[in-house]
Amino acid sequence: MHPSESVKCTKSTILSGKRIILGITGSIAAVESLELARELIRHGAEVHAVMTPEALRIITHHTMEFATGNPVITEIDGKVQHVSLLGDFPDKADMLLIAPCTANTISKIAVGIDDTPVTTMATTAMGSKVPIMIAPAMHSSMFMHPVIQRNVETLKDLGVDFVGPHMDGKKARLANTSEIVAYVIKRVGKRDLQGKSVLIIGGSSEEPIDDMRIVTNRGTGETAVQLALAAFERGADVDLWMGRSLVPLPSFIPTRRFTTVGDLIEMIKDVDHDIVIVPAALSDFAPERTTGKISSERNRVVLSLTRCPKILESLRDMKRILVGFKAESGVGSKGLEKRAIVRLKSVGLDMIVANDLKDVSLNETKVTIVSMTAKKVVAGTKRYVADCILDEVTRIAR
Repeated sequence: MHPSESVKCTKSTILSGKRIILGITGSIAAVESLELARELIRHGAEVHAVMTPEALRIITHHTMEFATGNPVITEIDGKVQHVSLLGDFPDKADMLLIAPCTANTISKIAVGIDDTPVTTMATTAMGSKVPIMIAPAMHSSMFMHPVIQRNVETLKDLGVDFVGPHMDGKKARLANTSEIVAYVIKRVGKRDLQGKSVLIIGGSSEEPIDDMRIVTNRGTGETAVQLALAAFERGADVDLWMGRSLVPLPSFIPTRRFTTVGDLIEMIKDVDHDIVIVPAALSDFAPERTTGKISSERNRVVLSLTRCPKILESLRDMKRILVGFKAESGVGSKGLEKRAIVRLKSVGLDMIVANDLKDVSLNETKVTIVSMTAKKVVAGTKRYVADCILDEVTRIAR
């Protein structure tokens, strides 16, 4: 067994059965191609690397053969690899991903020049309508050259997708591996939320006691992040609104931050989405704020709490699919389901996701998904549960 097989589908099977042609050009960012290939394989993809002569001056074909488990194409020969992999046949590859892509290669593809294995692959893919995705990497002055910018726009007009680059001082950096993989999945994955706009509201609110102290909840924001990533990869236009969170937020998903429930109420006027999912751990009560800092020398402090507005009720007046969450503790499976149904009906939700806090841990959870027509209990990683939730959302949205 080739070593690449040991990592296949270790993260998901979402790219199982998909064949990705990874074009590598002569940017120093080519050193990241090994990890990019492996990450695609971790999601189930079959990866074939194609390298330009300049790329071979940075990393060897042995490196990429080790990474992919497949022979590396360094020249087009009698096997006519461009035709066999990307020609207009039923078993053609699912995508040509060029990462990293230099200014030189961008311009050649834009004007139809194919004098390297990668540009020949691009010409063939474009002619047979195989999706092409480009992740540029170069000096910022090169990327901002007016002709390069014009060529980028030409390729976009031809249907080529771009990921990045990210401008960092004088560098137009290659998008990070997780971002590139997310865009690949979005392009060749389920796409069952394509054309839908989705808002995920997550994290915990923070209600101030004084200038130093707050009242908050135990939520980490992890479920919200996994829902946002899953919706993005299924083709949706995703916005993420986050309170306090303990997990990294995806840089490529537009994100707005809030602190208090009051902040979130003010943001609701901007909601204009087809689907709104609210896994946020929001405070039910807020203390009366003390100006300054309460002295730590005091022996006793009494807080007066006032009920916070309910976000779901505020969102329900708008016509959209609305999914709420309900966390309980020690009520048992029947009690959890009963309380979820009461909440579903009282607010007029399209769906509710309920869980018992004892079933939640880092990266793992168990939930009961309830709608007016179905009930489902799922357990596993928070990413797996996020996909199960979105399966039910797409069913309702049909």
